[in-house]
Amino acid sequence: MSARLLFLAFLLAVTVPKMALAQGFAGLGAAADGFAMPERGFVFDFPRDHGAHPDFRIEWWYLTANLQDAEGTPYGLQWTLFRSALAPEERAGWQSPQLWMGHAAVTTETRHFVAERLARGGIGQAGVVTEPFDAWIDDWSMSGETFDAMRLTASGTDFAYNVTLRAEGPLVFHGETGYSQKSSTGRASYYYSQPFFAVSGVLSLPEGEVAVTGTAWLDREWASQPLGDAQVSWDWFSMVFDSGERMMGFTLRDTEGVTYTAASWIELDGTTTAFPDGAFRAKPLAEAEVAGRKVPVRWRALLPEKGVDVTVTALNPQAWMATSIEYWEGPVTISGSHAGRGYLEMTGY
Repeated sequence: MSARLLFLAFLLAVTVPKMALAQGFAGLGAAADGFAMPERGFVFDFPRDHGAHPDFRIEWWYLTANLQDAEGTPYGLQWTLFRSALAPEERAGWQSPQLWMGHAAVTTETRHFVAERLARGGIGQAGVVTEPFDAWIDDWSMSGETFDAMRLTASGTDFAYNVTLRAEGPLVFHGETGYSQKSSTGRASYYYSQPFFAVSGVLSLPEGEVAVTGTAWLDREWASQPLGDAQVSWDWFSMVFDSGERMMGFTLRDTEGVTYTAASWIELDGTTTAFPDGAFRAKPLAEAEVAGRKVPVRWRALLPEKGVDVTVTALNPQAWMATSIEYWEGPVTISGSHAGRGYLEMTGY
């Protein structure tokens, strides 16, 4: 299949996550007849569940990192592998119904570098295996003997990176032990994270190589119909506080402006508390003109049950992902009741 036809297949399938069309954002509220659905009480099995689940329609391996150089200059890094399925199965060779897409980005205070790859399953161009772990698309990869210690690589026209990831805490499970509800009607996904990666390595930028260290957060999620029909956009926050605690929160908005929210509070030892709809709140404080549209680049985020009342500010307001279907994604600084750094993803603007 040519790159153009593959690109059209992605758009027609509208199954790729983190993007905005009818029937829920990126079609994530569209009917998924024949595909498996998440169920409460699911027991995760590792390393199996670090791998792909072709009987579900959509899935991603999504890593973001907050980094700094020796002088303390901040950087952000993103690496994402998306899988979407045209049918709930896997077949060898060119008959595979599995489609793959990769996004990579590096963000500085003044620049945002982005690259995208499209691939198909069945021919070795992209995929995920678990023992040893390897997730790849073309020459981009996240791989290691185990999921706890990996090397991450990607490159684009004006950037590249080669960093190592080392887990310094356990996996955490969002919602009801990994069953993450996304709407009042019960739409859901399976969702777990590794928010305790320590990172070190090199960014290659137009001015040269930069040695960096920092922290990374890896999200794993799969589903078949996670959004309600009218849910058209979301804002997702990951926060790593200077105290060592972590927090995840998201808001999903529908066509009538009604929001659905959820949050996870993560202790230093990985103990996780899930918060239901309404406990987490996020309010835009300032907008910027980004790619011809108004995008919130400073937020007030609250989780009163944990005393969180923070201002979340984009490191670079122009962190626009000019990919096949566009969205905003970039590093943020956190101030207020808690200080720290994190990442923000916004879709539907």
